[in-house]
Amino acid sequence: MDFDEYRVRGKEMVDYIADYLQNIRERRVFPDVKPGYMRNLMPDAAPVEGEPWQAIIDDVERVIMPGVTHWQSPHMHAYFPALNSFPSMIGDMLADAINCLGFTWASSPACTELESIVMNWLGKMIGLPDEFLHMPGISKGGGVIQTTASESTMVCLLAGRTLAIRKFHEHTPGLQDAEINARLVAYCSDQAHSSVEKAALIGLVRMRFIESDDNLSMGGRALEEAIEEDIKQGLIPFWVCATLGTTGASSFDNLAEIGDVCQKYKLWLHADAAYAGSAFICPEFRVWLKGIEKADSIAFNPSKWLMVHFDCTAMWVKNSGALHRTFNVEPLYLQHENSGLAIDYMHWQIPLSKRFRALKLWFVLRSFGIKGLQKHIREGVRLAQKFEALVLADNRFEIPAARHLGMVVFRLKGENDLTEKLLKRLNHRGNLHAVPASLKGKYVIRFTITSTYTTNEDLLKDWNEIRTVADELLKEMDIKFVDRSRVALKDTREKNEAFGSSLLLANSPMSPKIVNGSFAAIFDADEFLAKVYAGIRISNQDSPAMRRRVRGILMSGKQFSLDSRMDLVVHGISPNEVKNGIQSKAITEDCEEVWEGTKGSL
Repeated sequence: MDFDEYRVRGKEMVDYIADYLQNIRERRVFPDVKPGYMRNLMPDAAPVEGEPWQAIIDDVERVIMPGVTHWQSPHMHAYFPALNSFPSMIGDMLADAINCLGFTWASSPACTELESIVMNWLGKMIGLPDEFLHMPGISKGGGVIQTTASESTMVCLLAGRTLAIRKFHEHTPGLQDAEINARLVAYCSDQAHSSVEKAALIGLVRMRFIESDDNLSMGGRALEEAIEEDIKQGLIPFWVCATLGTTGASSFDNLAEIGDVCQKYKLWLHADAAYAGSAFICPEFRVWLKGIEKADSIAFNPSKWLMVHFDCTAMWVKNSGALHRTFNVEPLYLQHENSGLAIDYMHWQIPLSKRFRALKLWFVLRSFGIKGLQKHIREGVRLAQKFEALVLADNRFEIPAARHLGMVVFRLKGENDLTEKLLKRLNHRGNLHAVPASLKGKYVIRFTITSTYTTNEDLLKDWNEIRTVADELLKEMDIKFVDRSRVALKDTREKNEAFGSSLLLANSPMSPKIVNGSFAAIFDADEFLAKVYAGIRISNQDSPAMRRRVRGILMSGKQFSLDSRMDLVVHGISPNEVKNGIQSKAITEDCEEVWEGTKGSL
């Protein structure tokens, strides 16, 4: 392929990609193939002579697409998002063309310097303290782009291990590094990602899993108790991973409490915010980032939710010297005249080489801007809230863990195998795709908003698919759910002796209405008569007829309700004044305390 053909074929590929994404709803989201399906579609060996380009492109649809799980589909709800965007893809096109290997500053200065700048941008966007930023002369820390959050966790664990062994040598000399390493203990929640355990396996250290609380969160008290137990056993606690947005339910460990414990025992604290970190660009979600100033490192994936395609993990550390002590090998051929003066990212990571990933991140941040990315995050959360409401409206389902951000976990009420069968059937049909999790022994379906193309209509279609399959499954198994959302009036009277007539007043003449009970306040008639009398001001005129109706209810001695959104007016307190029906007056700050004292609750 020469330059001229590349121009033609490159433009054709751009059109193919655009058509693929634009029409992705038409594709089955989960492939209907069996392991080994491709062997029958491909020759056993590579071709001896080059093939025509058109033959290669034709095989994309014949060979590749039948086995693709379409992660950009609006009906893809498995795992976490793996988004892309046109600015990101164009940025990678340029990076692939340049194809520099940015292991040192000298190997490609622009690669290193752009990365340090965009990592500062991103760190400021999520509200990180200056200690985590590249600020020569002020901060020892900074940010680096890693391949995955798993790699970031391992890098930080290895750096923490190096620091712990060094500290132990300082106050207890005489042991070999391997002897100290054998006594090291790391900690994480039982809800932490499997990559945390894998990091401990690679680092040859013990990993202790702290049982999460009812909110699926790890707190400081449980962590400290485990640390004290291990110290008594002669072990050496050295590293803690706090998860901000767990894989199972997007729950959050108590970072502030954990930070206090880590500072007390001088442990390295790493915050794994792989999914949720993108949401921290919205100030309202930074409540879960409280305590980050006590951490030593943090990582999240812009490649998950921030419109930057895989791979791109943002990692920050407070002290880059800990990374240098762990990964610094500097043969003569990697040294340059600015060594020590400029950043050499080969000392911040496990691989030597690194791609020019900063380009696609730079393109995305500039193309969308902070406001555009915030809008994108908030829309994902809104859609998850909508799906949550749909689930809650069906009495056959339950949501066993609180919804956080863009993920909802739900299940059919009953035994785990019921929900498991539902999920397997849903995935087999291929119209949507989701994966399970186990939360405190409950089998749940994880439902994430993963695609930038998802709309309200897509969600309704997915929910209809879920309900249809649930109907079929429950009918086959002869399982029926009793709808307890409706209670007969007779049953209500029998269970509540104080039950009486109720009147919900609306702001229109002579038209009592039934409204959402969550907006109503219940009053005790006797207490109410002793304090205030409520009426309605309609078009600045009192309604004697409506007053008579309210008086009738009051005199009946039964309870009644008033819409909390109605236009209330307060009358005199004494019984004589009530009977005489004195001039009404609007509620003011002076009588607000009196009014609040009379309100009951649902």
